[in-house]
Amino acid sequence: MDMETYTNKSLVHKTVYKHEHNADADKKNSEETVDISYPAVEVVGHGSFGVVVTTVLQEANQKVAIKKVLQDKRYKNRELETMKLLNHPNTIGLKYYFYEKDEEDEVYLNLILDYMPQSLYQRLRHFVHLKTQMPRLEIKFYAYQLFKALNYLHNVSQICHRDIKPQNVLVDPKTFSLKICDFGSAKSLKPDQPNVSYICSRYYRAPELMFGATDYSNQIDVWSSACVIAELLLGKPLFPGESGIDQLVEVIKIMGIPTKDEISGMNPNYKDHIFPNVKPVTLARLLKGEDSDALELLSKALRYDPRARLPPLQCLLLKYFDEIKSRGTEAYVKAQCLRIFDFDVQTELGHVPPAELSTIEVALKQPVSQASTSL
Repeated sequence: MDMETYTNKSLVHKTVYKHEHNADADKKNSEETVDISYPAVEVVGHGSFGVVVTTVLQEANQKVAIKKVLQDKRYKNRELETMKLLNHPNTIGLKYYFYEKDEEDEVYLNLILDYMPQSLYQRLRHFVHLKTQMPRLEIKFYAYQLFKALNYLHNVSQICHRDIKPQNVLVDPKTFSLKICDFGSAKSLKPDQPNVSYICSRYYRAPELMFGATDYSNQIDVWSSACVIAELLLGKPLFPGESGIDQLVEVIKIMGIPTKDEISGMNPNYKDHIFPNVKPVTLARLLKGEDSDALELLSKALRYDPRARLPPLQCLLLKYFDEIKSRGTEAYVKAQCLRIFDFDVQTELGHVPPAELSTIEVALKQPVSQASTSL
């Protein structure tokens, strides 16, 4: 990839596809070509996926990120097709996209996206560098929005992200807003279609993937998200395996040896597998400085059997989040500014059984009194 194209000094002019999400699922997303221009850009990330830069669109005076990836001419780009489906404040938004060729006739796709100041990984490293903890209230804001985004992805867009990790979660520390990004591994999981088990970055890989399951569910994202939250609390990865096999050992060191029923829930083909006798450290001992509400969240999200893990919406109802729901506090004011308690009943709560809808809607939106918080 020619990095010179990302150090331009003059104004760049492009004709791009403008993406506007259409709420009507029966209609295709409306896309038209428009002309945009932007000045020199700043490279903020690069890797095997391509390169990410930031710039300012001149027409709207709007800061954006541009993700440039190599496009296989034989296939549609899965990330682009996924992002066309998304329309949620806690998922990164697609504004425009365009294709371009280099001198070797390679085609590159450029996704013009919402700008966010930094990744959750960068935010955590800031506190690690200072040898201090990330504020617990800030973690709660990020955790709430993370599960809210997963509820949307899993139940509205029918998408499993499959690579939740701190590097793929973007945040604004000034407002505590959060957006999930990088949908290159995302997929709509179908019960009758097998999926690759070698997916998701190692530290955040759900145990059923380590057991080689190919019929896993969206709950692998819940496991990954719990690992991310635990990492924010600890200041380091919860399960830092050095290889695929070692990753499972790291999980067993803390979670203990899975029962036969739990193994069957992950992958029935491993029912008779023999594990080394390891005495677990337990989450409570590892996170002994954290309150019981934080431990409850992690213990209910980090379950071997994916069917036993709380789904994202149920995670949002736990007492752990009462602090940001406490009326009359600065946290509540900040939460209101972010509108994180706004849920669309038809979409975000559309999967809730009618008999439970009113109760859950009240629990999500009703503020709690300060006396009921854990502080």
